[in-house]
Amino acid sequence: MFNPSLPGIFINPYYHIRKGLYKGITKNKDYLNGKLLDFGCGQKPYKPLFSVQEYIGVDIEKSGHSHENEQIDVFYDGKTIPFPDNTFDSVFSSEVFEHVFNLDEILKELYRVTKPGGYLLATMPFAWEEHEVPFDFARYTSFGIDHLLKKAGFEVIKVDKTTHSVQTIFQMWNAYIYHHVFPANKILRLILTPVFIAPVTLLGMLFAVFLPKNQHFYHNNVVVFRKP
Repeated sequence: MFNPSLPGIFINPYYHIRKGLYKGITKNKDYLNGKLLDFGCGQKPYKPLFSVQEYIGVDIEKSGHSHENEQIDVFYDGKTIPFPDNTFDSVFSSEVFEHVFNLDEILKELYRVTKPGGYLLATMPFAWEEHEVPFDFARYTSFGIDHLLKKAGFEVIKVDKTTHSVQTIFQMWNAYIYHHVFPANKILRLILTPVFIAPVTLLGMLFAVFLPKNQHFYHNNVVVFRKP
């Protein structure tokens, strides 16, 4: 699901968005080192990408999904990250900021627990449907997240976008079909996905090659920032 390969085209209804996220994180993974905090870690799906000395996952106990089979080392209360100042060499957070209602406060906390000179890598959606309801609070443009990070005292190194408009459109169609047309039964969904989802995924890949490229409509921001 998180690293869709060739078979993922036929069985993963989220191929375009997941492929874009994986590529974006992989491209920037070498910024992170030392003792790493995975903020909102969940299952730690991207942990194998990072070559770090220590990997600590923090998550909030009450969220929009079950924590069953997740790899959380420490729970936090939604306000204070339970570590001393300047604890971590780097921080990673993927698809979490949209679920944080008090993001201004949490960015200050991330600033506090990061060592001076430490890098942070975060992803957050721009175009995606509401999820993990009711704990879904925001969407961020590249300009919006840049402003919030600078306001919190961070230096923004780069803001990448994961998909082009064509890929985003086809992915949104697949998500609609998968969530709102397919039956709830998981086995039936698995059977129907290669028949109805995969052709749309392939068309999105094909049209993305030939149609004009722009990133005004895209799925996710991948942001590298730094504590000065």
